[in-house]
Amino acid sequence: MSTFYIVATPIGNLEDITLRAIRILKEVEIVLCEDTRVTKRLFERHGISTTMMSYHAQSGETKVDLILEKISENRDIALVTDAGTPGISDPGSQLVSIIREKYPDLSIVSIPGPSALISALSIAGVPMHEFIFLGFMPHKKGRETLFKEIAESDRTIVFYESTHRILKTLESLRKVNKKVTIARELTKIYEEVLQGTADEILNILINTPEKQKGEFVIIVSK
Repeated sequence: MSTFYIVATPIGNLEDITLRAIRILKEVEIVLCEDTRVTKRLFERHGISTTMMSYHAQSGETKVDLILEKISENRDIALVTDAGTPGISDPGSQLVSIIREKYPDLSIVSIPGPSALISALSIAGVPMHEFIFLGFMPHKKGRETLFKEIAESDRTIVFYESTHRILKTLESLRKVNKKVTIARELTKIYEEVLQGTADEILNILINTPEKQKGEFVIIVSK
């Protein structure tokens, strides 16, 4: 039977990919991509010419059935996301669940590598003996309940936020009397880490609007 690989790819800097990941991406017959245009840039950088097929949050049953058919044909397949490790706040986890149910004996292999979550924690200098990862915060339903839980938790809390909601999130965190760390654009040209109270960071972002742009990892800790 074929092998299904979960391959971590760079979260920004295209050099942040393992030798094993490059080899696997060259050896498999198909690479499933969140956005083939994004993966194409990675392939061009590392001389990879493997056939790409899109798989993302909007992919329907027809695409899943096609992937299952390819597996039944004993084709080795790799799954990548636009940035980081597939399945972490990513629809790849749903696909892996379906594949495990359909082919319980299939070899599913992790090719580890970059993760924005771990990268941010490694440079934050906060308590890390245990932490809770929330993925992306909900837009509406349950949002305020989560912020209340963050305020009451003794554990370090980590979550992702987009450029469109970073100010709103910091406003909500003003009620939380804890240290806030935001890691922006990790491994990219404008990488930056800010740490302080939610008020302090909010003022920095309001006064320098360019710092509101990018992808954010937010860490709330003692």
